[in-house]
Amino acid sequence: MPRAIYSHARVVKGPSLYIAGQTPLAQDGSVAEDIGGQTRVVMGKIEAILLEHRLGLQDLAKLTYFLTDIQDLPAFREAMDAVLPVLRPTASLVEVKALIDPRFRVEIEAIAEFKDMLP
Repeated sequence: MPRAIYSHARVVKGPSLYIAGQTPLAQDGSVAEDIGGQTRVVMGKIEAILLEHRLGLQDLAKLTYFLTDIQDLPAFREAMDAVLPVLRPTASLVEVKALIDPRFRVEIEAIAEFKDMLP
C-alpha cells in the first residue's frame, strides 16, 4: 500500500492565500538538474511568499504538484519530506507532458490559510 504524504481533507477557517505555480528557476537564472534540487528551490520560493504574508509552511492547506516524469516521484517525495511539517496539506499530483521551460521537472501551486487573522 502506498504511503500517504498528505491529508485527505482540511477545513479552512479564515481567508486564504493563493500562490501561483512556482517553478525551479533560481534567482540567478539557474535550474537544478535533479528533481530534489528543483523541488527545494520551488518550496523555498513558496516559503518566502508565505513569510511575506506572515505565514509558514504549517499554514499550507492545499498543494498541487506538476511533475513531467512520474518516475521522479520517489526523489520528489524525499525532497518534500525534508521540508513539509508533520501535519500535511491536502495535495494533488498531476503528471504533465511539459512545463513552460523544458528544463523544469516540477511546478507547485499552493493555497494557505490565515488562521485567526486577516491578511
